[in-house]
Parts: sequence; structure tokens; C-alpha cells
Amino acid sequence: MSTETDSVKVEEKLYYNRYVVDAGRPHVKVRPHEVPSQALLALTKICPAGCYALNDKGQVEVTPDGCMECGTCRIVCADTHDIEWNYPRGGFGVLFKFG
Repeated sequence: MSTETDSVKVEEKLYYNRYVVDAGRPHVKVRPHEVPSQALLALTKICPAGCYALNDKGQVEVTPDGCMECGTCRIVCADTHDIEWNYPRGGFGVLFKFG
């Protein structure tokens, strides 16, 4: 039987993953925009790693360090083409722990 003390927050599980940064070569970029599309705004809420955020100018920025490469942003922005996404080079990107 599981109790409330047995539950682990997603943030705690994500902490165990490691991310090897490819300095100067991000695998995901947000295309320049004045006003973010609804798709970009959605990414600020649904990215599981929290890589997307609004900056002081009201534009969406991405910090790919910590990206889980799940593809959520690729699906959400498939029609709008608001992001550029490529797999990280070999040896870089997310390293999953515990499966």
C-alpha cells in the first residue's frame, strides 16, 4: 500500500538526469518573433523540463540545458514552425538515470 510519503515529485526525479551542454550549439532555438504565438505560449506551461519562459519583452525564450528531448515542443509547434529542433550531437544532451 502506497502512502503520501512514498510519492516523489517530478522535479525530484528530473534531478537525477544529467545534461551535457554543447556550449554555443543549442539543439533547439526559438525563431525570432515580436509577439509569441499561442503555441509558444503553451510551451511555457507544458514543457516537462521547464525550458521555455517569457522574457522581459514578452517574448518566449528557450534554455535547452536540461531538455529531456521528449519532442513536446516539436509537436506543439509543428504547424507554426516557431522553433528549430535538431538532435544534439553525439555525446551531448540528456543522460537518463534509472530508465
